[in-house]
Amino acid sequence: MRTEDLIKALDADASSKAMPLRSAWWLAAGAAIVMAAIVFVLTIGPRPDFMVAAHTIRFLAKFVFTIVLAVSAFASIRALSTPGASTGRAMAWMLAAPLLVAVAVVLELFMVPEALWGTRMVGSNMMICMGFIPLIGIGPLAIFLWMLRYGAPTRPVLAGAVAGLLAGGLAATFYAAHCFDDSPLFVATWYTIAIAALALLGALGGRFFVRW
Repeated sequence: MRTEDLIKALDADASSKAMPLRSAWWLAAGAAIVMAAIVFVLTIGPRPDFMVAAHTIRFLAKFVFTIVLAVSAFASIRALSTPGASTGRAMAWMLAAPLLVAVAVVLELFMVPEALWGTRMVGSNMMICMGFIPLIGIGPLAIFLWMLRYGAPTRPVLAGAVAGLLAGGLAATFYAAHCFDDSPLFVATWYTIAIAALALLGALGGRFFVRW
């Protein structure tokens, strides 16, 4: 069978599902948000001074980074789960979150004395960050991997990795409401490591669970 014929067959199979794939992805995203919220509330919850912190730029910037990552990853995974769909533009938008973080880090380095760079990067909650972002995100990741099986991705490893980034962005958004370390240096280091762990798990899930 030619590659073009295989893609058409997969697309036809995905289109024949009881629920349209696009609607199913929105339902999965809603379920993932609810699951992440439950885990977040039952474990660490928001920081006590949430309302006060919400008036600071550094605190709000964390949500900009994580939400942009989640939204761009969601667009990418929907495209990757549909055979023959164009993925270039959606994947390109995934550069937005890292670029925003990079700009924030540069601004932080200009504004903060060099002697404080290491302190800002290490923070006070790095182990909590690296533990709870994967904990909050593992349930959503399972939902997204299941959704990839519902679709028909032709690049399951890549799709799984993006599922991990989506779960990581979602989990980091919730965790940011608890995190007392608001420096972009901290976010760029420890949030990235925690989200990368979910991306790796997602890639492995795509390799062994989503493959066809």
